[in-house]
Amino acid sequence: MDLAPDLDALRPLGPFFALRPLPAGPADPARALPTLALAYAWPPGPAAPDGRPDPLAHRVRKVTEALRAPEDRIGASVAQQGLAARLWSVTLGCAALNGYVPDLAPELLRWDPEASAPDDLWLTVGRVLPGDAAAVAATVLDGHLGPLAAALRARHRIAPGLLRGNAASALAGAARQLDGWARTHGRPDVAARARALTAELFTHPLLADTGTGTASGTGFRRRSCCLYYRVPGGGVCGDCCFTRSPRSSPRAPSG
Repeated sequence: MDLAPDLDALRPLGPFFALRPLPAGPADPARALPTLALAYAWPPGPAAPDGRPDPLAHRVRKVTEALRAPEDRIGASVAQQGLAARLWSVTLGCAALNGYVPDLAPELLRWDPEASAPDDLWLTVGRVLPGDAAAVAATVLDGHLGPLAAALRARHRIAPGLLRGNAASALAGAARQLDGWARTHGRPDVAARARALTAELFTHPLLADTGTGTASGTGFRRRSCCLYYRVPGGGVCGDCCFTRSPRSSPRAPSG
């Protein structure tokens, strides 16, 4: 199925919503990139048996260095939240705008761990799933964020509650962006579908206790912290459990 026209319709929503079909040319550089399935399954260690570097470890190291973060788990947290935001944005946006979810199985997505934010993704096969919350949850939570969390925790000292909070925060951010775009462009139908899908997704066991929503339906305050306040010059995010940086507190919670 040719999804290019529908995927192009997501581009105006912002860079986190963009998804490109893999170019047809066999020599295209994107074809040499790892799939996300390979990144999740890569054994922790300095290198694979064939000498190739661990793509997930490379991504975390790149983010850590770009942030000048004092700990690699901060880079792991930010990298995970960034990828979560990309996946939620594409699936939620396509479900609300086009009425279906593209099949984003990890083996179908090429990923560039060297790219800047937001993550570069290419879809290799055009298949679709129903545009309901169950399909969105299965695609993002089960297909990606579960394996991604397991891979990151095998490499870094990072709390599972922090990663679930990141997933929830990324979902809330994607929903807020989609809702704002829909209202600005006179698409109350898209806004209504996005809000209904998001509300149902937040009943999922992995997300239900991660934070609290607001009366507007688009706000969210999480119960954990992504650790960004530990970055030099960083503060607290808009949905953080902290109202001000706990940098001076040695007992500040992180998960």
